[in-house]
Amino acid sequence: MSEGNPILHQNLDRVRERIHNAAETAGRSPADVTLIGVTKYVKPPQAAALKMAGCVDLGESRPQQLWTKAEQIPDTNWHLIGHLQRNKVRQTLPLVTLIHSVDNHRLLASLEREALEIDQRVDVLLEVNVSGDTSKHGLTEDELPRLLEKAAECSRLHVRGLMTMAAREGGPAVAQRNFSALRMLRDQFSDQVSPNIDLKELSMGMSGDFETAIAEGATMVRIGSLLWEGC
Repeated sequence: MSEGNPILHQNLDRVRERIHNAAETAGRSPADVTLIGVTKYVKPPQAAALKMAGCVDLGESRPQQLWTKAEQIPDTNWHLIGHLQRNKVRQTLPLVTLIHSVDNHRLLASLEREALEIDQRVDVLLEVNVSGDTSKHGLTEDELPRLLEKAAECSRLHVRGLMTMAAREGGPAVAQRNFSALRMLRDQFSDQVSPNIDLKELSMGMSGDFETAIAEGATMVRIGSLLWEGC
């Protein structure tokens, strides 16, 4: 694949058009929805081509893959959208714009310690498992208030919002309920009094359900397979 691959450009244009239409249908501004192009299943040259096509926010699920691609594709807004182990925090922090997957106290503490050491502010989202799917990472709804309390004590972490994945089974109706549940959680805790917590962002929705997510208030959608079809 080259950076001028016409299929990639067409796919990107189609996804952007669908985001635009979904936002307008929901009475929202399309500018309020950020497209994160997921590069999990492609190699660095393909990820670079997506950036050159105009998608400047790229997402990786695995820290090691993010390290490799970030080294080869600098000046990119890298998002870690998958699970982060504490032993990978040090190498990951300098490379990322946003970590979407903070879901426990120990990881929160590790991020704060490393951020203090390198004197860097770290933007994060708290991942909530609203579907109850045991195969997925994330806080339970009951665990969220306590982690927000812990986050409020951190001087280098900025909690910008929440993230979730819809249940694997159940189709659009279940996805809609999952996304609605995350939005209601955000609204419930949006008056959290802390200078480093604002909860403006909702990262939810992937290739199969992002329009439903936008209807429920998603501000970030994580799109992979739709961008790479035919490439």
